[in-house]
Amino acid sequence: MKVPPKQMAAVIALPGAKRFEHFIKVVADQQLVWGLHRDGWALAATDDGKTVFPLWPAKEYADVCASGEWSGYVPRSISLSDLLEVLLPKLQIDGVLPGVFFTPASKGVTPSAEEVKSALETELQKY
Repeated sequence: MKVPPKQMAAVIALPGAKRFEHFIKVVADQQLVWGLHRDGWALAATDDGKTVFPLWPAKEYADVCASGEWSGYVPRSISLSDLLEVLLPKLQIDGVLPGVFFTPASKGVTPSAEEVKSALETELQKY
């Protein structure tokens, strides 16, 4: 699914909570999530220093964030099953927060791994 530029601009402009809702719906529908990768996954940090693993609902959103400290990183997909069964449990064990939907101008929402998993499972029950 290619995100049209007008939709992309509108979604990026949404507040964090609305981007989180959009993320959950799109990831459940597409069965994919995106991260940035270059010799390892791109990471970020919260203002208080907690490690964050940034995630996006589409390649295009990840791609526009591949600048600055993430220059040279490229979008890489993660299947929904790998997200739910491997990545989120690993993040929880490691004390790393999922960073849902960073934008070029704002940090992503940082719910717990369990909150992301629960929101996705709730959304998937609608299918």
